[in-house]
Amino acid sequence: MSKTLTEIIENCKELAFDLYFTKAGEWKAQDDKRVLVGYMPIYFPREIVHAANGLAVGIIGTGDRKQIIKGDAYYQSYICHIPRGIIEMVLDGHLDSFDGFVFPSICDVIRNLSGMYQLLGKGTFIKYLDFPQNFQSNIGGVFYKKEMQHILDKIYKINKVEVTPERLNHSIQLYNKNRQLIEHIYDIRQEFPWRISTENLYQLIRAGMVIPVEEHNEMLEDVYTHIQEDIGEPMDNIRVVVSGAFCEQPPIGLLKTIENEGCYIVDDDFMLGSRWIEGDVEGDSDDPLNALAEAYLNKSTFSSSVYDVNDPKEKRLAEVVKKRKADGIIFAAPSFCDPALLDSPILQKSCDDNNMRYISFQYHENIGQFKVIKEQVGAFSDSIKLWEDEPVVVQ
Repeated sequence: MSKTLTEIIENCKELAFDLYFTKAGEWKAQDDKRVLVGYMPIYFPREIVHAANGLAVGIIGTGDRKQIIKGDAYYQSYICHIPRGIIEMVLDGHLDSFDGFVFPSICDVIRNLSGMYQLLGKGTFIKYLDFPQNFQSNIGGVFYKKEMQHILDKIYKINKVEVTPERLNHSIQLYNKNRQLIEHIYDIRQEFPWRISTENLYQLIRAGMVIPVEEHNEMLEDVYTHIQEDIGEPMDNIRVVVSGAFCEQPPIGLLKTIENEGCYIVDDDFMLGSRWIEGDVEGDSDDPLNALAEAYLNKSTFSSSVYDVNDPKEKRLAEVVKKRKADGIIFAAPSFCDPALLDSPILQKSCDDNNMRYISFQYHENIGQFKVIKEQVGAFSDSIKLWEDEPVVVQ
């Protein structure tokens, strides 16, 4: 372990917010059989691209790092901000080195974004990836396998790399390791959240969306080693879970505001795709595509973008709060995010019924003013410290 924690995080910061995806482009240039496949939030089975000699790169908007001018002309004002930033990057040539793009079925906005890509003629292929709504193996599982195979067929036409079970099993094992390391880091932060800030953890995980998994695993292992040491100074902060930020990402300033105003974020859904599968995918299967399908059907996390009638998200959110020994929940959703905002009444009613304390606010990826949120979070933190045994609701 030659690098300090600060050096690792600085590298991650550069990678995570490089809107030209320089590192990915350099990786592709080293071998003419390599491909870049961009995917929109939230979850995408990156294993299949890795096995096909490709790099799956997460494209999650511009945040507050690019002025949006042309993108506003493509979308109406009453939807979330993320497609404007992504279209701005497309029009300015940020994604010209990508071979294809995958749009997971999250909401109508992402569906329409896939149509915009087609109209603009970007990439060798455009794929709108439908996730199964039926969670029976012989129905939803078969359907999902066909969807993944369709993507592999598209990549094969570009680089002629055949994905064997051995290659795909190897990729699955690498991503299993990736999720294990991320979970280990979250487990340490549950007890010692001051050892690595929410901001730095976010940068660490986001960097993993733009570099090969092998490199990211090395970073995670180094960080995991560092934070096992007794570093940092504990603050008199409460512990919270953040829910609702699974797609359009909050700006770094918002994460810092939450923590500076007295809240350690011990769990969240910011980079949810990197933690989507809870546990391991079978990594030694005769049919690894089936293993990925079964993992999605049986080991997916909860999200407003997933149909979950048999395993309601309000119950699972309460389980996370209990597991992380959190003092409360912050419902932070992007403005006009239909999935998150439509679920808010259900989730908040569950909090009321179970005497869980919470606050709720909205943001957008390039928000620059945090005064109101700062006051709200600070009041929430102080009220829990002062009246620990009383339910707290701040709207």
